[in-house]
Amino acid sequence: MIWCILVVGFLLPQSLADPGFFTSIGQMTDLIRTEKDLVTSLKDYIKAEEDKLEQIKKWAEKLDQLTSTATKDPEGFVGHPVNAFKLMKRLNTEWSELENLVLKDMSDGFISNLTIQRQYFPNDEDQVGAAKALLRLQDTYNLDTDTISKGDLPGVKHKSFLTVEDCFELGKVAYTEADYYHTELWMEQALRQLDEGEVSTIDKVSVLDYLSYAVYQQGDLDKALLLTKKLLELDPEHQRANGNLKYFEYIMAKEKDANKSASDDQSDQKTTPKKKGVAADYLPERQKYEMLCRGEGIKMTPRRQKKLFCRYHDGNRNPKFILAPAKQEDEWDKPRIIRFHDIISDAEIEIVKDLAKPRLRRATISNPITGDLETVHYRISKSAWLSGYENPVVSRINMRIQDLTGLDVSTAEELQVANYGVGGQYEPHFDFARKDEPDAFKELGTGNRIATWLFYMSDVSAGGATVFPEVGASVWPKKGTAVFWYNLFASGEGDYSTRHAACPVLVGNKWVSNKWLHERGQEFRRPCTLSELE
Repeated sequence: MIWCILVVGFLLPQSLADPGFFTSIGQMTDLIRTEKDLVTSLKDYIKAEEDKLEQIKKWAEKLDQLTSTATKDPEGFVGHPVNAFKLMKRLNTEWSELENLVLKDMSDGFISNLTIQRQYFPNDEDQVGAAKALLRLQDTYNLDTDTISKGDLPGVKHKSFLTVEDCFELGKVAYTEADYYHTELWMEQALRQLDEGEVSTIDKVSVLDYLSYAVYQQGDLDKALLLTKKLLELDPEHQRANGNLKYFEYIMAKEKDANKSASDDQSDQKTTPKKKGVAADYLPERQKYEMLCRGEGIKMTPRRQKKLFCRYHDGNRNPKFILAPAKQEDEWDKPRIIRFHDIISDAEIEIVKDLAKPRLRRATISNPITGDLETVHYRISKSAWLSGYENPVVSRINMRIQDLTGLDVSTAEELQVANYGVGGQYEPHFDFARKDEPDAFKELGTGNRIATWLFYMSDVSAGGATVFPEVGASVWPKKGTAVFWYNLFASGEGDYSTRHAACPVLVGNKWVSNKWLHERGQEFRRPCTLSELE
């Protein structure tokens, strides 16, 4: 049995070559199978240890009975020549065999399997990345710590809870990032669960140590002093807390003296706690972006809504769609965003996913200054590129895009397949190159990205919308559909209203694939106009 498990240990992780598990839910599913293998191996080890103990127990019972009889009449017992022989044999040979049995290490198979598998385990970056994802989801979807801790998220199939240790770990991750706002929230949650009687290896002293300092860093000196005194009630000898207590009292005394010398209307002024500060990665449209992710976006006026229609589209009398036209739905008017329904089959989706999975790598962006590809915190996904010549399904999908858009796909980029990770997102960005990025697509030699075609290859239980903060549009994932929009006006000028984002996936697994179509080859398919903004 152990040999079978070892073979699995060698074969299974081949698909786990790329690090950064937290950036792809699809690849994280492989870890579930790996852990299941290890549990099977662990149970085999436990069975082997139980068998070993059972043998030792039988030895002990047999010898206990024998020695009990022998000690009642030692001379009479060994006076029997057979008993004398067997006593010599037991002490000379059989006890050595028992010693070898006791010393025999039954864990070799399990340890070998664990050692093999461990090289494919998530690392510290994955653990921290998953923790940051929870903090991001908390902010984006306005979730309180108790809701997350109890696993009360929309659309969940397998409810899960956070322990005190888990909450403490989230607080420590935030603390390491100097994110004292989230440190306070999660340390308070850990403390609350301890107060409710949860048994934990984490004690209140450790929690209060982090909590008091986080509160102090946010400017609430009164609360920090109160928490420090509470800590010292539990551990009067705590060195750092005693030092902090003296420091906090010194600061408060200085503030009191300063207030006395101030004017009367300022004499009763108290230290005001700081609110959540501006994050280092602050986006000007952050508030609007997060509102759209929650479905709280700008509502289109009835007059504009009346101009949105559903229709059958034959691709300008394309023979492939005359008898079976595509279903079109207007999602937004300016910029015009069109959704195609039932445009990719489940079978095609599975083939595309199977082709992409072995190649998934952490998604990158092009540095606008250096032009180098690099990973960034605001794009949490893995992607792979598929060429039309690799598989007839990919080729067929490419031609379908060409037939329905009327644009030439021969100058388009390859089909990009993306799978989002824990809290997977791509913050607001443009698909086209701006005027300050003239060399963005220079190597391709096909001009700017004129349009974007985006397939939704999975339903998402909660979150994961594609939003356009500039105009207030939200497009929600629906398996088998695709959305299309132009990034450039017909004049070739960029349409800045197409700035868009992929909202964090709250619950579920989001698969998409997209095709970026370029300017070259479209000269007669989409002629330019006299106006820059048309």
